[in-house]
Amino acid sequence: MFWKNRKACSQMADDFAHLPPCKGELITVLSIDGGGVRGIIPGVILEFLESRLQDYDGKDARIADYFDVIAGTSTGGLLTAMLTAPAPDNVKRPLFEAKDIVQFYLRHCPYMFPQRRSGIFSYFAKTRDMLGIIKGPKYDGKYLHKLVNDVLGGTKLDQTLTNVVIPAFDIKLLQPTIFSTFKAKAHCVKNPRLADVCISTSAAPTYLPAHYFETKDDEGSSQSFHLVDGGVAANNPTLVAMGQVTKEVDRKNKEFPAEMKPLDYRKYLVISIGTGAPLQEGKFDARKASKWGAFGWLVGEGTTPLIDIFFQASSDMVDIHAACLFEAIQCSDKYLHIQEDNLVGDVASMDVTTEKNLGDLVQAGKALLKKQIHVLDIESGKLKPHETVGKDVTNEVALDNFAKLLSEERKRRLKN
Repeated sequence: MFWKNRKACSQMADDFAHLPPCKGELITVLSIDGGGVRGIIPGVILEFLESRLQDYDGKDARIADYFDVIAGTSTGGLLTAMLTAPAPDNVKRPLFEAKDIVQFYLRHCPYMFPQRRSGIFSYFAKTRDMLGIIKGPKYDGKYLHKLVNDVLGGTKLDQTLTNVVIPAFDIKLLQPTIFSTFKAKAHCVKNPRLADVCISTSAAPTYLPAHYFETKDDEGSSQSFHLVDGGVAANNPTLVAMGQVTKEVDRKNKEFPAEMKPLDYRKYLVISIGTGAPLQEGKFDARKASKWGAFGWLVGEGTTPLIDIFFQASSDMVDIHAACLFEAIQCSDKYLHIQEDNLVGDVASMDVTTEKNLGDLVQAGKALLKKQIHVLDIESGKLKPHETVGKDVTNEVALDNFAKLLSEERKRRLKN
């Protein structure tokens, strides 16, 4: 593991920790979508963001030092844990630097999602896979589970270095389960191991097995969880994160300014990072889908249409709502959504881990940084170039501007 070989952080790093929003002016939120192996794309984006924060505040700066809430679903939940779990050699600093994420994915994804043979046997392998998911999940999850348990160990949810919000979905209760540091600190039965949270939020139906675990408090009370991927309910967890903050403000959590109103969204600074979406014009054809039965919706055209549609619809609806919200309160400059919406072929999949596809995902992330900033067209639901900024304002430039705002907010908190 990467963290086992890292040197202990300096004393300067010990002093470089997250400060509560009651000492500043803004509520800062980072949200990371689900998307399986496409988590490489936000990994590239996060590496750039952290490098800019380090340019402003020194090499010991880490993303967890700047955000009041980091939310992630599925692969985004794994990234959230990597950025916020304490390192074993220094519990005041994160387990991973953002620059470690991509290499971690490149190293481990081929074992999480092992590929079948290519060439003359590829057709038969795909057929076997399609038939296999009718009987059980496509992957057994053993490598992923062992990896997550090895990396996170016994770390509990209340030990994260800033507040995290990670959705999952309880298939016994048929309702979302929102894991958060806020809840974990308030109730023992809502304070599971971070490893169990990560395994749960990444348990995509048909891909990986559902996850069961229990929690107990000191009085013997227990709670059981029967969970699958959080993307079923909130593949883009931006609004879930904002909702958790609203609850904490309403209950007068001392981390937040006493004068703040629960729905005062003008104080929010939000970065939402997607994992990429298929080219909108070319995924599925209604003329073909009209002939699908249960089997076709599960494995049509060699993919999982039902799962893909649910996850994508979940992400898009959240982006539409968030974009409308910040536009309505005339604070569009405080909401940055970075998303690639024209993925085609293997890069649009959640589990193709060939060397070529992993490399293509890295390049997709780098190319996304260089693209002009886009905003959501609320009428069409599609991304379009930002009309009020020049073509030279790329996602890279926008992230740099947000890094400045985050640095300024941190300096304000340090003064107070």
